[in-house]
Amino acid sequence: MSVFLGQILAHPALAAADPVVHPPGAHTDARPVRWVHSSEVLDIAPLLRGGELLLCGGITLASATPEKREEYVSALAQRGIAALAIETGGVLPEIPAAMLEKAEECGLPVVELRKVVPFVGVMQAINSILVSESVGHLQQADAATRAMAAELAHGASLDKILGVLAGTTGSAVRLTSPWGVALGSAVPESWEDDGGARGPEGEAEGQGGVLIRVDIPVRGVLMARLEIQLKEGADTALAHVAGERAVDILGLALLQHTPPGLHALAGAELMRAVLTSAPAWRLEQLAPGAGFPVDSPAVVAAIHAASPQKLRGAVETFLNSSRIPSAAYQDDAELVVMIGLHPVDAVGQRRKLLESLQGLEGDHDASLAVGPVAGRVAEAAWSLAEARRALDVRQIRRRNASPRRRHPDHGLVVVDAEDTAVESLALSAVDASAREAFVNRQLRAVLDHDAQRQSQLLETLQVWLDSGCNTAQSARELHLERQSMHHRLQRIFDLCGGDPRGTGRLAALHLAVRMAGLS
Repeated sequence: MSVFLGQILAHPALAAADPVVHPPGAHTDARPVRWVHSSEVLDIAPLLRGGELLLCGGITLASATPEKREEYVSALAQRGIAALAIETGGVLPEIPAAMLEKAEECGLPVVELRKVVPFVGVMQAINSILVSESVGHLQQADAATRAMAAELAHGASLDKILGVLAGTTGSAVRLTSPWGVALGSAVPESWEDDGGARGPEGEAEGQGGVLIRVDIPVRGVLMARLEIQLKEGADTALAHVAGERAVDILGLALLQHTPPGLHALAGAELMRAVLTSAPAWRLEQLAPGAGFPVDSPAVVAAIHAASPQKLRGAVETFLNSSRIPSAAYQDDAELVVMIGLHPVDAVGQRRKLLESLQGLEGDHDASLAVGPVAGRVAEAAWSLAEARRALDVRQIRRRNASPRRRHPDHGLVVVDAEDTAVESLALSAVDASAREAFVNRQLRAVLDHDAQRQSQLLETLQVWLDSGCNTAQSARELHLERQSMHHRLQRIFDLCGGDPRGTGRLAALHLAVRMAGLS
């Protein structure tokens, strides 16, 4: 069985902290905990997988702004952690009321630890229990997988194979195509069928249960989705493990019962060729079978996500509904999608595609970069390389940005590789020492001024140049009075040898500023 939050709070290691759950009456006995983790980092959410009990000493929360605290709670809730436990007293006498209100709004239980306990001891005590539970789940899941393999070997139907999984998890299960067509289903003998196996996600929530979805790829092609419908109080941890363990067997079963079509297989092979930078003749050989004319323009999008399956479904649904030719391939945490464009106004179509992806419905925690237009299918690997480099540039920019301009990553972030073309060229064609030398020649006085006086002249110059030398717009973005902005610019001009507008130095300064962001 799963280990629930209520059990963990009652364990002597945590009970000694005199825990109080907010809001009062939260159903801690129905919240399974996968792991106990401790961190004071407020941007920890992207590193979590969900199901964690996060322990926080309150040190960074005490000095954080109210907005940052609420962002912290919201990000953790979106990540699906089991609960947030905060130690009060000392630097943080109590948990701020606004933070508790935000947590309640997001459905995240907050546990106030009113006495000091050693977090290391708590994690050792609780995680050892969770590891033991995980071993048991793996053993049960592996036994189910062996039984499913035996049924498959004897030519059993999909319903019969799914019946093994239903019996192991004590839950209703069904297999559907990516478009929602039912392929097979089963319910355990102990569960009177009340429609749970057939209900959509909204209906499952209404019943108080949990719906788990697992993608079933076959040779890189998404062939089906496994849905496991649990009743309230069921062992969700076992269902997760068993569902993930069943992916390979169900993939083989699908090959036997509903093999993927030639179009899907050609698309997967085409994407594998793009990923491996295969020769142009190989891409041109595979493209027609995947629905891409050899001479048609295309773009390639690189998507990085902790759980790319859900986003893949949303992207493919959008492209299919818009009748846009596409091929996708998923490899670990990266999803790569090639999207065909019409030869007439390919640039305009790409712009509309970016706008549509930015408005993609759903709660997606991912970064998506769209590469430049490849004039023909044979250039798709180049478009992918530019998309990946755009994601790298974004990460570097984010790491080097001042705290004031470092916005939290929540939801789907769409990056246009054309916006990072300068940085992409610098990274691919100019070595680090040459970039550093160029930056120093153009900006040494500005960099020294910032280092010695803790000023933000480089940031000011970058915003001004990126705005097209629009002083009023730059002042608004930097939250400065216009007079203060003029004073900063004058100081920059003095350090750089004069106002660069109308001279050849303007382009050199802008290039140096963009390169400085890569350091």
